[in-house]
Amino acid sequence: MRSALNSAYIDLFKMPRTRRRPRSPSPTSRHSSNSCSSRPQTSASQASRRSRNHHNQQQQSCSSSYHKEPKRRRLESSQTEHNIGQHRQNREESQSSVESEKSSVKSAAVAAAPTTSGPETRAKRHQAPLFEAAAPSNGNVANSNAVVSSTAASAVQTAQRLSAQSRRSSRRYKKSSNRSHKSSRHSSKRGRLPPPPQTGSSAVIEDDSEGHLVYSPGDVLQNRFKILSTLGEGTFGKVVKVKDIFKNEVVALKIIKNVKKYREAAKLEINVLEKLAKYDPKNCYRCVQMLDWFDYHGHVCIAFEMLGASVFDFLKDNNYEPYPIDKVRQMAYELILACKFLHDNRLTHTDLKPENILFFDSSHDVAYDPKKKQDFRFLRSAEIRLIDFGSATFDHEHHSTIVSTRHYRAPEVILELGWAQPCDVWSIGCIVFELALGHTLFQTHDNREHLAMMERILGRLPTRMCLKTRVKYFDSRGKLKWDEKSSSGRYVRDNCKPLHRYADKPTSTCTDPDAWEEMLDLIGKMLIYEPSKRLTLVEALRHSLFSDMKNQAYSRNGSSDSSISR
Repeated sequence: MRSALNSAYIDLFKMPRTRRRPRSPSPTSRHSSNSCSSRPQTSASQASRRSRNHHNQQQQSCSSSYHKEPKRRRLESSQTEHNIGQHRQNREESQSSVESEKSSVKSAAVAAAPTTSGPETRAKRHQAPLFEAAAPSNGNVANSNAVVSSTAASAVQTAQRLSAQSRRSSRRYKKSSNRSHKSSRHSSKRGRLPPPPQTGSSAVIEDDSEGHLVYSPGDVLQNRFKILSTLGEGTFGKVVKVKDIFKNEVVALKIIKNVKKYREAAKLEINVLEKLAKYDPKNCYRCVQMLDWFDYHGHVCIAFEMLGASVFDFLKDNNYEPYPIDKVRQMAYELILACKFLHDNRLTHTDLKPENILFFDSSHDVAYDPKKKQDFRFLRSAEIRLIDFGSATFDHEHHSTIVSTRHYRAPEVILELGWAQPCDVWSIGCIVFELALGHTLFQTHDNREHLAMMERILGRLPTRMCLKTRVKYFDSRGKLKWDEKSSSGRYVRDNCKPLHRYADKPTSTCTDPDAWEEMLDLIGKMLIYEPSKRLTLVEALRHSLFSDMKNQAYSRNGSSDSSISR
């Protein structure tokens, strides 16, 4: 019996335990050991104490070696879960073994209880603590009872200690898992991207084959701009009419193609518009102002104030009927004022044309002409805004070889002699002619034909420019290689005439012949071949054509400035 209990007690300490830091004995264990030591100890209790001391020494040696080892990496989550499951299984097995041991100890104690005799022993057993050994005077029976009681008490204490350890380890595991889940949750919040902007009814962003954004009326961009209709389309992209939901106002939105070169040009335009808004916060110089801009899935979008139709569209819709001379005067003055503002800030527009000049308000009246049997539009206000600064170039920036649209391109650009701000002056001269007469001055698409038209309208090109150019349009004497008997030659001869001949026959809309002559004089000085001799915009604002708009007069005959002579 004694050997069986000893072997069971020793096997109890061989159960698998979690690897942890050794803890000092609990006060209850110290108290129980002291209480047991106050009574005579039998050989069985001494054996159990020796076995417990041996186990503590092994645990201390293991713990010392454990603390001397370097810290190791944590196992992966899968291995941790496997170890936790294994630990739980071992803990359940240990608890079941402890329960079986306790039941066997109780059965042994019950079996040994009838052998005890006498009321003294029964009274002493009631006075002593639970499972405490009886008095030594009872002989062999008392000794066996003491062995059973001490063994049972040790088994109960061991089971309590194991359960407390398991509870503490489980609490530590729960805390660490909660911390890991909490940290992962916070880290996911920090790295989370904002939700994509809503686009109204269409959730998929698509582009067509040319790079235009595919949209429908009612779509909302950036949760702010609701598309109403399409205003126009160009090589750069499209312009749409949108409603600003935040400000409850209608604005124009320029949507650039999703093409790299157009995106880069749009960014340059944004840079220019920001500087113009800084230099002219009150918009006194007739340049369009940018309200906002953003990048929408590769499409650069720029919001502008809502303006009227362009001067070209209004002219086309009015059957190319020329503008009245007073409207031409006002538009020319404001265009010169806007370009002078750019030149003063070391900027050249390089793409002046009627399509890039918009009316601030294109409202008009309609009247029927019985002679021509059609309706004509009469503009109410000629106030304009200059737009499209995508090709604008600062003086310190790289200058491309070819700039400007064909019909408004200066001769120095065609001859590749380099260009500067005077090329804008040439474009303004061509635009003023088109507004006053209703048709383009140089209607061509070929460089050689363009130069032939210039010589037909303005006279022969300077020899210096013809010999300096690298293009192969001239012979060794500087004469243009041009066949006047060809079909192109006949076209130029029939459709072009010298500029001074236009002064003899004003248009039907002109009510002031003097203003008509002054206008043609201004155009002639703006179309001087040599850029250094061409009229500057400061001199243009002092021209006699604008004497009614400015008190300072610029006489077309009384000036001795060499810059305005051919």
